Amino acid sequence: MLSPMRLNNTLTNRVEDLVPVEEGRVRIYGCGPTVYRYVHVGNLRTFLLSDVLRRALRLEGYDVTLVMNITDVGHMTDEVSDAGRDRMELSVEDEGLSPAEIAQKYTQAYLEDTGAIGIEPADVMPKATDHIPEMLELTAGLLERGHAYEVNGTVYFDVHSFPGYGKLSGNTLDKLRTGHREIEVDPNKRHPEDFALWKRAGANRLMRWDSSWGPGFPGWHIECSAMSMKYLGERFDIHTGGNDLKFPHHEDEIAQSEGVVGHQVVSIWVHTGFLNMSGVKMSKSRKNVVRIGDLVEELGIDPLAFRYLCFQTRYRSEMDLSLEALKAANHTLRRLRARMADWAGATRDGLGAAARDLDGRFRAAVADDLDLPAAVTIVSEAVSADVTDGDRYALLASWDGVLGLDLEREAREGVEVPEEVRALVRERDDARARKDFARSDALREEIRALGFEVRDGAGGTEVRPGT
Repeated sequence: MLSPMRLNNTLTNRVEDLVPVEEGRVRIYGCGPTVYRYVHVGNLRTFLLSDVLRRALRLEGYDVTLVMNITDVGHMTDEVSDAGRDRMELSVEDEGLSPAEIAQKYTQAYLEDTGAIGIEPADVMPKATDHIPEMLELTAGLLERGHAYEVNGTVYFDVHSFPGYGKLSGNTLDKLRTGHREIEVDPNKRHPEDFALWKRAGANRLMRWDSSWGPGFPGWHIECSAMSMKYLGERFDIHTGGNDLKFPHHEDEIAQSEGVVGHQVVSIWVHTGFLNMSGVKMSKSRKNVVRIGDLVEELGIDPLAFRYLCFQTRYRSEMDLSLEALKAANHTLRRLRARMADWAGATRDGLGAAARDLDGRFRAAVADDLDLPAAVTIVSEAVSADVTDGDRYALLASWDGVLGLDLEREAREGVEVPEEVRALVRERDDARARKDFARSDALREEIRALGFEVRDGAGGTEVRPGT
């Protein structure tokens, strides 16, 4: 019997036991990047959710399949009204590249940035442009079932045909009807709240495909419905994404998917909270968007320090990112790796009772709606607990399968010391040889300020990351 996982289900607004559709196997769909620009650290926090969830389930023995899409068409500048333009085509204008080149450039950047913070690639990463036939088939099915209608080459979803519309986000038809009074409405719609499944292509549009309704392109929402059900089936376990996707994207996904198959498709919806930069929501308009590479370049931190910092806030809560907190996380991460290197040679011969208790508590915290703040507190306890060094190493190495912090890096590779630090160590050794202990102490402080410490022993001077 596999250990249960409990997750906060946005659909029901309560924490529920995960009961997989297929025993022992969990199928997850995560909304992936729209590849017209670089992802920022707020996006990375959202993508991190699917990665940690998959790792946690694997720790308990589940067979996990994660699908994460690549949106390379149809993501408009305005998803509520029909006045928007496709972001991919705006990037084509800005950069002078073809749509395929834009998609390739930013997909590769996404893979590099996610890899830097330890996010493993999804098992399947389908591109929207490779699945136009599936989107056309789904759209045709919604027309046949009376959930959609076509006007002049554009196919709209009739939200009034789906009684449960608004059950995820709380944006019921009554609320939407009030909001639409304030904006200009597409006159081709039956109701202002309806949304496009397939849009007619204008004469100058680059990305277009033939359909039975004429040349056009898919709406953003239809893409995820088509790809999630293609790879995970008509019933699957978990759908992840950021809070900003609950409406309209995920609300419309539910209407499309359930409308075409006639039953609930996703068991549990899991959403991450927003990431703020020093108390301010991160957004392009505020010009406070930060890439992971910016933080590494500016602070000289390990990118995995950002991953560690994310674990100190519950995934569904808002998180504040400050440079001070990031530096502290980097220091803690280096200290943990240094301790792991210290323990690497200790005998490991099965966990003792105290270590088994720590392991049980760590696993319980992770299974309790991914309570990573509690889990990293248990990691800190293990460092000073009354257990053997061998048990300590075994515990952290096992837990790192979930945490993904590469805690065994130094034990595996040895310490990488920058040449700047090595030069100061050589100068300090010379000062000690001359018995200039004042200079030796001053150089020790310089070395410490760079994040390292020196230990003097019979075998010479040892350099380690600071603790």
